[in-house]
Amino acid sequence: MDCLFSINLVFLVDALEITTATVMEKIGRPSMQQVRRVPQTFAEAMPRMPDTLTDKEVPHFFRERYVHSGYRPLHRSWQYYFWSLLQCHNETINVWTHLLGALLVLTWTAQLTETVDFINDPHSWALLILLSSSAAYMTFSALAHLLAAKSEVCHYAFFFLDYVGVAMYQYGSAVAHYYYAIEESWHEQVKGLFMPVASLLCCLSCFCCCYGTYWNYSLPQGVWKVSKVVPSAIAYIWDSSPVFHRISLWLLSWTWSDSRSTSATIFHFGQVVFFLSSVFFFAQPLPQCWFPGHCDFLGQGHQIFHVLLVLCTLCQIQASYLDYLNRQIIYSHFHADGEPLLFVFLYVLTLVTCALIAIYILANVKTLLRGKMK
Repeated sequence: MDCLFSINLVFLVDALEITTATVMEKIGRPSMQQVRRVPQTFAEAMPRMPDTLTDKEVPHFFRERYVHSGYRPLHRSWQYYFWSLLQCHNETINVWTHLLGALLVLTWTAQLTETVDFINDPHSWALLILLSSSAAYMTFSALAHLLAAKSEVCHYAFFFLDYVGVAMYQYGSAVAHYYYAIEESWHEQVKGLFMPVASLLCCLSCFCCCYGTYWNYSLPQGVWKVSKVVPSAIAYIWDSSPVFHRISLWLLSWTWSDSRSTSATIFHFGQVVFFLSSVFFFAQPLPQCWFPGHCDFLGQGHQIFHVLLVLCTLCQIQASYLDYLNRQIIYSHFHADGEPLLFVFLYVLTLVTCALIAIYILANVKTLLRGKMK
């Protein structure tokens, strides 16, 4: 009896194994087929992307000097322009450099929330403003390069949004430098004045960039560039003056005894080098002017400008974070209890003012374009 039971048990186990193998085989085959079909399904879900155009096939307003191809057609659906994120055109690298930069800053911010109490520690608010403004300017820039090709109005609207983001980043840089990086000798000279002037320069920079773009083709190329670069340069010099002062003291000192302060200063030095390098490629159409038509998709000066600016921002955030950790005694002494909240209020006020400037000039743009169509 026991022998018969054992034989039946063996047959039952074998049958279960065969059944399980058969079921897994039947389940596994469609699953593998589905996996293989994923790229095809994804491709079928995408709208048919039209070929890019040459510079002679788009209005003069959308042409970039020395860029002869890779332009997207106008007046397509919003879906097309969002899907063009995955298409190769002359703005693809510009979009992805700042999109990835924004994602990196947001990821970094999420990691910092595990060690920094951004809610209950007012001294951390300046760092949070820098992080949020950095992510904002990169996001707005990516949107501008992705969606501005839809129409002339969209071109103005999204690049005005880009300029608002730049103004936000200018303020974020100013408050982080003033709060964490400043030395006592320079703080005595500019306290009570530094942040209001920085806010005013942010608004001036936003106005000049928007207005310069508004009169883009009524002004010579050089005048248009100057209208953008000069106000931003003045804002940068003022906003970064605590960093310049600190680096000069660091270079002139014979001993770098505080290694923690030295580490932050090195990152501050790095952000200055990367920023000044980025300005060169923003102001000059290099290297595409040397190889017209050969840098349409990869290698444009504006793409290099984007990469260098992201590196500048990352160095700046790291330097400010190190200062936040290691200079608490200094900045706690410099800044009264109400200052962090005041700087947050001034940040919001600056943002609202810049947004209103952009909206006002965009309304003038729409009036101008309606007049041209009549």
